Amino acid sequence: MKDIAERLKAIRERIAQAALRAGRSPKEIKLLAASKTVSVEKIRQAAAAGVQIFGENYVQEAREKIKQLKDLGLTWHLIGHLQKNKAKLAVELFDLIETVDSLSLAEELNRRARARGKIMPILVEVNIGGEKSKAGVAPQDLLKFIGEIAPLANLRVCGLMTIPPFREDPEEVRPYFRQLRELAEELKRAAIPGVEIKDLSMGMSHDFEVAIEEGATIVRLGTAIFGPRPPRT
Repeated sequence: MKDIAERLKAIRERIAQAALRAGRSPKEIKLLAASKTVSVEKIRQAAAAGVQIFGENYVQEAREKIKQLKDLGLTWHLIGHLQKNKAKLAVELFDLIETVDSLSLAEELNRRARARGKIMPILVEVNIGGEKSKAGVAPQDLLKFIGEIAPLANLRVCGLMTIPPFREDPEEVRPYFRQLRELAEELKRAAIPGVEIKDLSMGMSHDFEVAIEEGATIVRLGTAIFGPRPPRT
């Protein structure tokens, strides 16, 4: 089995080729290692191979890892659904929260960030496929929602995130990625004060190349880097 460093070398080549196909610079794409259920040892191996950004789904699991890996100076994103009662800890732990999807959560994050003297960068999660099983703001409500949270002084809206419907064929996911890019372009035209849409977090292990071709700036890869996940206990 390939080790993590070998997998990462192949992934970076695929990222570069996808970017070049789209007429983009590979430097525009940030590789996030999705490390849910992944051991601290494997995270260290990925960091040694050059990964700087790691994404965790659960605040409690992340707290222990971040504590143990503090010496590496890594960047941590929250990429899982966040409950309001975990907002305080999320603000303390993470460098960016990718999954803001309600006004009440945004207000709580703003309150916690203000108490900590911190400006909290966030992405707004969009439920691009309209799936009832997934969180996220409906596309038709996005402009209104961002207008509502933009005045929150201790949050900085800097992009969008989505988890599209799963399809075996990545080409079938392309329209969802394209739609998120078009929503981002609409928001840029709206020029909402305090909002700078820089990042599109979209694309996972099986479809990241298509996501890059459609404008992703952050791709969230787990199994492609670490192999099959162990069951979460």
